[in-house]
Amino acid sequence: MTAAETTLEQDTEAERVVDWRRAELLRAGYDVGVASRIAERADVDLHVAVDLMRRGCAPEVALDILL
Repeated sequence: MTAAETTLEQDTEAERVVDWRRAELLRAGYDVGVASRIAERADVDLHVAVDLMRRGCAPEVALDILL
């Protein structure tokens, strides 16, 4: 495998992780814009983000808390 192929594979894997995180956030009730911002941040704990929504936190407030 060449270095370019390895980089492409890693990028693809990273994109799949972000896509999965976004889907989980959408399922929790975030709108697509907020879900995308949170999903792209690896330093944001997905479980905390989902739990905030389950506890009734407004998406904009959750975004302020998480970021």
